[in-house]
Amino acid sequence: MRRGTKPRLRTGLAVGAAAVMAGTLLSACGSESTGTPVLNLYAYPQQHRADIVKRCNQQAHGKYRIDLNLLPRTADQQREQLVRRLAAGDHGMDILGVDVTWTAELAKAGWIRPWTGSNRQQVENGTLPAPLSTATINGQLYGAPNNTNVQLLWYRSDLMPKPPATYQGLIDEATRLQKAGKPHYVEVTGAQYEGLVVWFNSVLAAAGGSILNKAGTEVSLGKPAVTALSTMAKFANSAAADPSLSNTQEDPARLAVEGGTAVAEINWPYVYASMAADKPAMLKNFKWAPIPGITGTGKATIGGENLAVSKYSDHPDLAFTAALCLRNAANQKYGAILDGVPPTIESVYHDTTPLDPNKKADAKTNPSMATAYPMRQAILDELRTAVSRPVTATYQNVSTVTSTLLSPPKSIQPESTERALRSQISDALQSKGVMP
Repeated sequence: MRRGTKPRLRTGLAVGAAAVMAGTLLSACGSESTGTPVLNLYAYPQQHRADIVKRCNQQAHGKYRIDLNLLPRTADQQREQLVRRLAAGDHGMDILGVDVTWTAELAKAGWIRPWTGSNRQQVENGTLPAPLSTATINGQLYGAPNNTNVQLLWYRSDLMPKPPATYQGLIDEATRLQKAGKPHYVEVTGAQYEGLVVWFNSVLAAAGGSILNKAGTEVSLGKPAVTALSTMAKFANSAAADPSLSNTQEDPARLAVEGGTAVAEINWPYVYASMAADKPAMLKNFKWAPIPGITGTGKATIGGENLAVSKYSDHPDLAFTAALCLRNAANQKYGAILDGVPPTIESVYHDTTPLDPNKKADAKTNPSMATAYPMRQAILDELRTAVSRPVTATYQNVSTVTSTLLSPPKSIQPESTERALRSQISDALQSKGVMP
């Protein structure tokens, strides 16, 4: 799942880079004395990631040791730390957990290595095409898809027995429920952050358009964007829109449904596990459906994490080997069941064995993909038609411009907003270099 982004200033980059480099030199000296090559993994906090690292270290039998370094919790701070360290040529970084929207940026900056030969073949074997597309730039693979994500429509079947396939259908259902004095809000991520870009990107794809062309070099938008913007504006001014839409991110959307003020939400699959833990009595009526579109079922925007190998790694061959272990089928299954991160390897979705195959299956103590992911087929179906956000080295600029111009959604003026997006995104594409 891609979190929010905020504009940043370049001020202080040189000082920060120097400090990072100094710390890296000390770290490197310490690792040499152990005799076993140390591979530093930098990744976002995931509850059981340390367990996966431990599993790979045991399987390495002393060939290498992975040290886990947790990045900050927010996406903007994660990216900032990675960019600053890479800009400083930090040799203390080996494997990087990279958001799907950063892969092109780091690749075009020359900071991560391409996956080639048998390493690339092992990554591509059995991996779903949509996650692979987020790591492929100009025909070269720059990341090993470790987990993925797509949003679904989550709804209360006791209030809305048949989920609509379109935004107009959701508006009609919300109006019906409002007149009946029942919970009627449909939560979407309308705050000024990355979630708003994801919403727009999905609606735009449903309208048959895209923000940029396939090469990521020119603005696309046009009539499909006007249609998408009209759909968003109509929704934002309807009975379906929560009054706090312009401040809503993923967790407030989740809590609105759990709290009983909303009938549905467009959100990531983690909300199912949250509902099971927080409101188990509501779980029997908490259902899922494909993301809505304009004339029918929509297209979801893909999220997730790619594992990349730093250009500055002193042990690149071992880093590729270790990354392959971290994202193998067994470890993707482990992360999916325990941490709620959807796998990128298709066979994992069809795995019927429990987490510990040597013990009796149990939904609570020894779950399987079937019990942890009852919506797994819906995720697979959406991944087959999912769309990426613009694959460009200047994505950060494109995202910031887009979320700014679309906020608040209630004030979108389709034609003039499309013109403003076209103009300002064109300027954003001319950005020189990577801005931390």
